[in-house]
Amino acid sequence: MSDSQGLKWLFGIAGVIVILAGLKAAEAIVIPIMLALFVAIISTPFVRLMTKKGIPAYLSVIIALSVLISVGSVLVMVVSQSIDTFMTRMPAYQARLQTVVVDFLPYLERWDIPVDRDVMMTHLNPGQMMGLIGSTLSSIGSLLTNLFLVVFIVIFLLLEEATFSDKLKAALPNAEHSLQKTSGFMRQVNQYLVIKTTISLVTGVLVTLWLWLLDVDFPVLWGLIAMLMNYIPNVGSLIAAVPAVLLSLVQLGVSDAIFVASGYLVINIIMGNLIEPRFMGKGLGLSPLVVFLSLILWGWLFGPVGMFLSIPLTMIVKIALEQNQSTRWIAIMLGNEAPATNE
Repeated sequence: MSDSQGLKWLFGIAGVIVILAGLKAAEAIVIPIMLALFVAIISTPFVRLMTKKGIPAYLSVIIALSVLISVGSVLVMVVSQSIDTFMTRMPAYQARLQTVVVDFLPYLERWDIPVDRDVMMTHLNPGQMMGLIGSTLSSIGSLLTNLFLVVFIVIFLLLEEATFSDKLKAALPNAEHSLQKTSGFMRQVNQYLVIKTTISLVTGVLVTLWLWLLDVDFPVLWGLIAMLMNYIPNVGSLIAAVPAVLLSLVQLGVSDAIFVASGYLVINIIMGNLIEPRFMGKGLGLSPLVVFLSLILWGWLFGPVGMFLSIPLTMIVKIALEQNQSTRWIAIMLGNEAPATNE
């Protein structure tokens, strides 16, 4: 019996490895599909709301997509222009950052901290730091080029969703039970993604306004990054703040960089620790260890897009595991707290 159980686990782990290898090999196809699923899930409640108001399904899809395309096109133009300008100015930013690092050495000497200039420049290489930011922004720019493919997939997904339940009822004899479980799962996924996306959007807008008030270059770009990184709890806000703080240090000086960092801190404390838990509720959280491992796994699979989607994807897996009693224990282990037990 124990050998049989061990074989099941062995085959299960092997199956997971094969699936991950397949996802990695099909990265160019999988990424647009995952992004389209993400957008479609967020858009579905609004399409259903318009349908309930008497608007035909196809017209509801057109209205929702028109809004998405209009906002997305403006965002793509602004972000693409910001990335191109940043890449053009990057050599000047690198030189300025190197000067800031060198000017900081006398302060370390006053505090009796022995630091060699060559060692400092090796470990805190300004060129490498700005180069890393530039390569990340280039990845975001390449992601935006897939926008039209994503939009077309979203169109067909939303049109398919309108007739999916009728097809399932005709195809399966026990479709009502399957639909009930599927609708419960989708309701939880929609709740999580809509709330998280709304909070992330507000976070991005607040960051953009704060950086615009402080006259930091490319505020919309850093606001977009703050919005995307807000999907990653614990470390996402830290990752989002680094490029904006470095740029403000180079562009405006130490005091303004402190103001920028303080603004990020206040915004993320208010949105992440006060507002989000109030609306999100309990049971829609992940263990910090799971967050970190998800970031590594999905980032390795799909790069920056995988990092952005890591927590939503893991949360969807967790919600799916909760639907079945036999896999519910895995969902509990993925969560950030143990559920209350009735003694």
